[in-house]
Amino acid sequence: MPTIETIRYDFECPGGLNSLTFIAFFSGGNGMPIFRSHRLRTGRFSEQSRLYLITLVVRQREPVFNDWSSARPLIVSMKACQAEGGADSLCWVIMPDHFHWLMELKGRDLAGEVARLKSRSTVLFNRANQRVGSLWQKGFHDRALRREEDVKSVARYIVANPLRAGLAERIGDYPLWDAVWLQ
Repeated sequence: MPTIETIRYDFECPGGLNSLTFIAFFSGGNGMPIFRSHRLRTGRFSEQSRLYLITLVVRQREPVFNDWSSARPLIVSMKACQAEGGADSLCWVIMPDHFHWLMELKGRDLAGEVARLKSRSTVLFNRANQRVGSLWQKGFHDRALRREEDVKSVARYIVANPLRAGLAERIGDYPLWDAVWLQ
């Protein structure tokens, strides 16, 4: 018999401190979450401790992430994934109409982790912008990094997206990115 657990997140937004409550369903036997998702690319499987490059695209490629405040719900959602132990963020860049995330998968499956990120960020974004409906296109693109790949080179490629798109002349001029190597 599945059990239900309530999870509460407190976050800051332009209007002050808010909280959001999620309900998670867990299976009765092993305590693992119940997820039904077919969003992992055909032939792929989730592997714990594997590095993945994830790309999410905004519905109809609407350019909604134009500044720090519009991107904050997505950043809060990424931090929640890390706080829950589902994924460690290594590098990310938020473009106006899509998002690249280099992460290490921890104790869950990849499709479930991405689904949680998309759901949480949609709820927070919609609340902050007084809107309803989907934020993201269905599915996502994933690429598992090979063990021998140079992770820092992949990260540099990710954070250089705004330069290639002509959004900034120097990466330091673009505010919507981060990498663990800066800390």
